[in-house]
Amino acid sequence: MTLKDESEQLHRLLAVTDTTLARLDVEDLLFELLDRIRSVLYADTAAVLLRDGDSDELVARAACGLEEEVRQGVRVPVGTGFAGSIAKRKCPVVLDRVDSTTVANPILWEKGIRTMLGVPLLSGEDVFGVLHVGRLDHRRFTDHDAELLQVAAERVAGATLARQLAIESAAARLLERSLQPSRLPRLPGVQLAARYVTAESRLIGGDWYDAFTVPSGQLWLVVGDVAGHGLKAAVVMGRVKSPLRAYALESDSPHEALERTDHKMQHFEVGTVITVVCVVSSPPYDHFDICSAGHPPPVLAVPGHEAEFVDVAPGPPLGAIPHIARSARFIEVPKGATLLLYTDGLVEVPNQLIDDGLHKLRSAVRAADPAVVCQTVCTNSSATAPHRRHRRASHAPSPLAHRDVTRRGCPPGAARASSRDRGCRCPESAAAPGSTCSAGHPLLPAYRLRRQAGSTHGGR
Repeated sequence: MTLKDESEQLHRLLAVTDTTLARLDVEDLLFELLDRIRSVLYADTAAVLLRDGDSDELVARAACGLEEEVRQGVRVPVGTGFAGSIAKRKCPVVLDRVDSTTVANPILWEKGIRTMLGVPLLSGEDVFGVLHVGRLDHRRFTDHDAELLQVAAERVAGATLARQLAIESAAARLLERSLQPSRLPRLPGVQLAARYVTAESRLIGGDWYDAFTVPSGQLWLVVGDVAGHGLKAAVVMGRVKSPLRAYALESDSPHEALERTDHKMQHFEVGTVITVVCVVSSPPYDHFDICSAGHPPPVLAVPGHEAEFVDVAPGPPLGAIPHIARSARFIEVPKGATLLLYTDGLVEVPNQLIDDGLHKLRSAVRAADPAVVCQTVCTNSSATAPHRRHRRASHAPSPLAHRDVTRRGCPPGAARASSRDRGCRCPESAAAPGSTCSAGHPLLPAYRLRRQAGSTHGGR
C-alpha cells in the first residue's frame, strides 16, 4: 500500500461527519479518533495533550493505552520533556529510547513504552496541543509513520477545535442567560423594560445588564461589556457582576462600588478590561447618580424635548489603570422621562463614523412606554438593519433595558465620546443590540426606565 493510499484510508478512518461522532464531547471524540489512529499505525498507545493557555502547560485530555495520564491529570510545561519539546519546536519528534532522560512523565516508561512518535496540533501557526503514539516493543517509527501521524493530527485538530467551539458556545450561552436578572424590579412610579440580543454567529461575548434594589430602597441599573468573546468572557462577566452586586449592598454611590470592583479586578482579573455604566437612584427616584467606566453615555428623553446624551465623564474602563478615583454625575429627572443604557454595539458600525450611530440612537429615543422604546431603538439602529445583520452574521435577542424616569429642571447635556475616549476595545466594536462586530462581540442594548407621576416612595 502506498503512502497516498494509506493517507486516504486514514482520512476515512478519522472522518467525523457521522452522527455518532458528531454528538460526542471533546474527550470522547478524541478517544474514538485515537483508537483509530492506533490501529492504523500499529501502535500500543496514543494520547492527546491540549494546551492550557492560562498556565502554558499541556494537559492530558484523552488516551488509549495510557488512560493513567488522563486520570492523573498529567500536566507538562511547554518546552519540557517529550510532549513539551514538540509543542515548542512545532515539528514531529521520534524517540528510540523512553526513560527519565528523554521524557518528563514517568507513566510513559513505567508503562513499558520503548519507542514514541509525536506531532503538534496546530491552529494556523499556533500550537494548541500534541498528539503522540507509542509501542511496547522496539519497532522504530519511520518517516512514513510521521507523515501519516501528521495527516491524522490535521484531522484531530479540526475536529477538536470544532467540538470545543460548539461546546464552549453552548456553555457560554447558558451562562450568559443565567446571569441575566430573572425579573426586573417593580417599583411604584417606575417602569423598566429590557432586551437582550446575542449573536447568530454564536460567538458569545461578555455583555451584561443588571437591575436590582438594595435594602435601603435604592435602585441600581448596570450595563457592562467585557472585552473579548466566548466562554472566557462570559465567565469573567459572572465574576464581575456578582461582586458589583455585593459592593452595592455596602455602598451608597455608583462610583464607590465601581472603585471597589476595579480594585478586585486589578488583583484577580489581571489583563481583563471592562466598560461599565452604573446608575443609582433612591426613593422617590427623582434623581440619579451616574458613573461611567469607559462606557457610552446614557440617553435621556424628557417629555416635550428631543433626547440628549447625559454629559457624564467616561473614566477609564475597569482593569485599565490601577488606583483610579472615580466620580458620579448627579441628574434630576422629570416625570415621564426615559433613560436609556446600552452597549457600544448599539451605535458602532464598521466603516461608519461613531457620530452617525449616536445620532441615530438619539433620534430613536422618546419619552414613551419603555417596551416601545426598546423595540424602536432595535428597529431603527443601523447595526440591526437587515444588511448589517447579514454582514455581521449575527442577530438574536439580546439584553436591552430602557428606563423612564422623572426629572426636573437640569437639561441633559450632550456627550459624544469617541470609541477611543470610551475605552472601546475593538476597532469595529459590535453593532447594535443583537449584532456583533467582525470579532464576534455580542451586543447588549439598554435599560429603559420610566418614572410615573404620583410616586413618592420606593419598593423592593
